Amino acid sequence: MKTCTSLLLFEVMSPHRTRRRIPDATVSRLPIYLQILTAQFEAGVSSMSSEDLAGLAGVNAAKVRKDLSYLGSYGTRGVGYEVQYLVYQIRHELGLEHDWHVVIVGAGNLGQALAGYGGFADRGYPVAGIVDVSPDKVDTVVGGVRVRPLEDLHQIVSAKNVSIGVIATPSAAAQEAADLLVRAGVTSILNFASVVLSVPLGVTVRKVDLAVELQILSYHEQRRAAAASSLRAVSGEAGRSASA
Repeated sequence: MKTCTSLLLFEVMSPHRTRRRIPDATVSRLPIYLQILTAQFEAGVSSMSSEDLAGLAGVNAAKVRKDLSYLGSYGTRGVGYEVQYLVYQIRHELGLEHDWHVVIVGAGNLGQALAGYGGFADRGYPVAGIVDVSPDKVDTVVGGVRVRPLEDLHQIVSAKNVSIGVIATPSAAAQEAADLLVRAGVTSILNFASVVLSVPLGVTVRKVDLAVELQILSYHEQRRAAAASSLRAVSGEAGRSASA
């Protein structure tokens, strides 16, 4: 990404407002906006309307304006939003101005794929360590990171000041992994296991369940099939009436 104008300038431009909590639904859309805006900025786009951003994000313009208002950004009538500044605002709100080390529990196929994914480090989430209970996995190297025994988890978290943990274990081991992460000092967990975790108040858990996502897609496919069937039925009725 091109070097942005001095952050000091952006801090001066930032409105002095009382910080308010951003709704979770809005937070979930901010990374989408950021991805779009970053690509637009790199393509040389300097300003963007809420309608254009909404079209690329798959939401309506009113929702975009509401979401961005939580950042204190309201755009300019007839001009839109300054892309470079909006990128800065979203990155600042998401805490992307410095790296967040992550630790992965589980060095199976999923854990290895996650550890070997270069996009984490590129986006500010370097893998501080990966741990596993299996002697066959320990001391192997995945994505440039040596797999360490589970008992080293606390040391990894302390050494790198890790606050984000990723659970890539089988479902039966996920709760134990979560307990160990919490005891080590991790306060945010990304859970790939298909179980609901029990964690103390103050610990944030995000669940990634590919089966659930596929079920949502199958719902939309079923609706499309039903709509197409209804359309064919209506067309058939119209054809018979015309020939009667």
